[in-house]
Amino acid sequence: QWHLVESGGGLVQPGGSLRLSCSASAFHLDSYVIGWFRQAPGKEREGVSCSRSSGGDTKYADSVKGRFTISRDNMKNTVYLQMNSLKPEDTGTYFCAIGTNWGCHPEFQDYWGQGTQVTVSS
Repeated sequence: QWHLVESGGGLVQPGGSLRLSCSASAFHLDSYVIGWFRQAPGKEREGVSCSRSSGGDTKYADSVKGRFTISRDNMKNTVYLQMNSLKPEDTGTYFCAIGTNWGCHPEFQDYWGQGTQVTVSS
């Protein structure tokens, strides 16, 4: 049975860092597009960063470029999101998801994790 399990969320002060992890079972991540998405209260879910293993293509939302880095360890079947210089507007529930279509859009994803909460506040 497939699972995507996120971890690493928490409360952090503005300017701080967190690293999120997403571990997959029953999937070989190198066969999929995998991404991070977030949803703030009252807002739609949005794509934060996505990675396509073939070719190493990555996408980032404009709001996180230069601050967030997506990486994957196909041997561990895990994808990471390193988040630096965090801002209060980064607060939300962060989800990892996988799909087969390239593009960092929630509607492109087929499988979702349960999410991990990130709160940026002083």
